[in-house]
Amino acid sequence: MCGIFGVYGVRDAAALTQLGLYSLQHRGQESAGIVAVDDARHARVSRAMGLVSEGFGDEEMEALRGPIAIGHTRYSTAGASAIENAQPILARVRRSHIALAHNGNLTNAVELRRDLEDGGAIFSSTMDSEAIVHRIARAHGATPEDRVAEALQGIEGAYCLLIILDDTVLVARDPHGWRPLVMGRLGDGWVFASETCALDIVGAVYEREVQPGEIIAVDAQGLRSVYALPPAPIHRCVFEHVYFARPDSAVFSGSVDRSRRALGRQLARECPAPGADIVFAVPDSSNSAALGFADESGTSYELALIRNHYIGRTFILPTQAGRDAKVKVKYNPVRELLEGKSVVMVDDSIVRGTTTRGLVSLVRAAGAREVHMRVSSAPIISPCYYGIDTPRREELIAAQMTHDELVRHLGVDSLGYLSIDGMLSVMPEGPGGYCHACFSGKYPTATPSEPELLRAGGGAGLPVGIA
Repeated sequence: MCGIFGVYGVRDAAALTQLGLYSLQHRGQESAGIVAVDDARHARVSRAMGLVSEGFGDEEMEALRGPIAIGHTRYSTAGASAIENAQPILARVRRSHIALAHNGNLTNAVELRRDLEDGGAIFSSTMDSEAIVHRIARAHGATPEDRVAEALQGIEGAYCLLIILDDTVLVARDPHGWRPLVMGRLGDGWVFASETCALDIVGAVYEREVQPGEIIAVDAQGLRSVYALPPAPIHRCVFEHVYFARPDSAVFSGSVDRSRRALGRQLARECPAPGADIVFAVPDSSNSAALGFADESGTSYELALIRNHYIGRTFILPTQAGRDAKVKVKYNPVRELLEGKSVVMVDDSIVRGTTTRGLVSLVRAAGAREVHMRVSSAPIISPCYYGIDTPRREELIAAQMTHDELVRHLGVDSLGYLSIDGMLSVMPEGPGGYCHACFSGKYPTATPSEPELLRAGGGAGLPVGIA
């Protein structure tokens, strides 16, 4: 669930990439990095822990010159949050360079790493992404896109990739299309990003999605596209529309804001709360769903919870202790709106329950007479192996408790989830072609043969830092 951004053929590409990463900060807050290539084909990298605003000072940006750049904001689904796992990766191979930024999760990373290590490869990080770099370095294709296509043969799982080979930028999306990736034009240059909101900030004009299974190469000769990977059924991640993407983005060719409003309206139809005085969101990712719920139910929508915007997303913090601490300072209730009221609190999802239980306590303490929890997605009951931070069933509260137990644990008067069918029915391209394994337990591909070993570093005895 990282954010990736790349530029080809535009002056000060690194500065544009920095701007693009600001728009993708919601996709990862652990580290950020940029690789830039100048006119003399010299590649330079700057990486730092923390936010984009913390990692790139004037000195770092001054060194990142040239018309080519790729950038990355990291969200690790497992393993160490450490500088050696920050991206983009930059490697020197036979007087050339390979840079790579990866959004996704390779489900056969354990096997890939073992094979490479058995062949003499030495790894400098614990990321699954580094295996792709090794495979590109060993590929013998006649063109850059041939090399990338050869390297991706046999790789399983979710990936969106931005790659620099010397002075060629390559873009690849896995054949299932799990994660979003778009392309745009900026003058005579090209821009690639995880979401369309990152095109907006640099003034790029949206062209189209990078298609599942597509590899794009752009260099001095222009842009070309190949489909060299075996075709596969489409499995877009429904959680992008439910929670992860920004509401001002178009993801999988559909407006995120429109999808979330539709989810909220469907939720109101399936799980009404008769007699409620107000509806409010758990801001910010639930705002659109709560507006849809209020519109469909005819209940007044209020801003009853105020979010501290200097606090990041608690769901993507790497440790439970960090999530617990941030919840306490992230929100504040508006007592005047809550006191003596029967309220509907709309959230987009409940993963571990940490945030929800704390928020219900806050709302109760502010004087709410009744608290009715409504969730604009189905219960999350299964681990995700394609890039969401739900690696163990034991971490998922809906998988550990019955509905009545959840009501008591969260401290609510009632709890209503959207059904899986209802959730899928409002997706922009119809109900088919979406992955809902975390909600249904029905995985569209083979799951990792050794999930705990995948989490533990592919046999190296180290935590794996998945992109």
